[in-house]
Amino acid sequence: MARATGIHATASIMTPGRTCPMSYRYGPQALAQAPVRAAKTLYVVGGLYGNVPALDAVLAMAQQEPGEVTVCFNGDFNWFNVEAASLRDINTRVLAHDAIAGNVEVQLCTALDDAGCGCAYPESVAPDVVERSNRIHARLKAALHPHRDVRAALSALPMFARYEVSGLRVAVVHGDAQSLAGWGFDHAALRDPGHDDWLARMFAQAQVDVFASSHTCVPVLKQAGGVVINNGAAGMPNFSGRQQGLITRISAQPAVHEVLYGVHVGRVHVQALSLAYDAQRWAQDFVRQWPAGSDAYVSYFARIQGQLNFEPEQAQLLG
Repeated sequence: MARATGIHATASIMTPGRTCPMSYRYGPQALAQAPVRAAKTLYVVGGLYGNVPALDAVLAMAQQEPGEVTVCFNGDFNWFNVEAASLRDINTRVLAHDAIAGNVEVQLCTALDDAGCGCAYPESVAPDVVERSNRIHARLKAALHPHRDVRAALSALPMFARYEVSGLRVAVVHGDAQSLAGWGFDHAALRDPGHDDWLARMFAQAQVDVFASSHTCVPVLKQAGGVVINNGAAGMPNFSGRQQGLITRISAQPAVHEVLYGVHVGRVHVQALSLAYDAQRWAQDFVRQWPAGSDAYVSYFARIQGQLNFEPEQAQLLG
């Protein structure tokens, strides 16, 4: 579970996995000018990470809502899905909904590998973690290579989206307000009071009330003028002992599923919903693709089993 030490993930040595390519940069002014999509209820699903049971659960939850639901997958919906069947299943079903690219998808479609996985990890993340992530991505990229139609669809994805939900202006990004792989919406950055001036500028320049992100894999909700909600991961556990994912829900209608925490902005709910997927099936799917000793197993299997030291109360930076 990587955490940032500043607004951007920078490193003294520009190594693969720590690099933030210039092509990732867009800035808050681009968010202000983005076309607006209307939504009655918006689900923001970041970090699905190739978890097919989690995708099943998200779409089932949307169907159980009383009204129309817009589902936006905000990047890194690929990661562990190196088998051909799960690779095609994830992408076919995700791309039937709204979606933006994460660094995983962008790097899958580039000819060069100089940025590695494209995560732009900060220096606080150990080198062996970065190296394993680069190798995980390389294996996924090789698995995707024969699927030219999927690569073409992924390469056409935008880096951000803008919605209006009952008058609330929402920017959906993968990283932060400035970059696809920015760490400005990481838990560590947002709990730093010195970060608040930057955050206020981002709200003003993007002309939004809410930023919904993921990327950093650590959930956080901060209300400071506007609201930043980072769902951490839909496809992996986020809290100690809970083998469930997390998604963001934004709606004027009350939630019909388990809400872990949230805030109101006027009459609109901005909430983190528990995503109760079939954890046993997912563990079996994961180990089949990434057996014991593999890079993904070493980096992620403990988390997939719910072995984290983080609680929902810690994700809430309110007041």
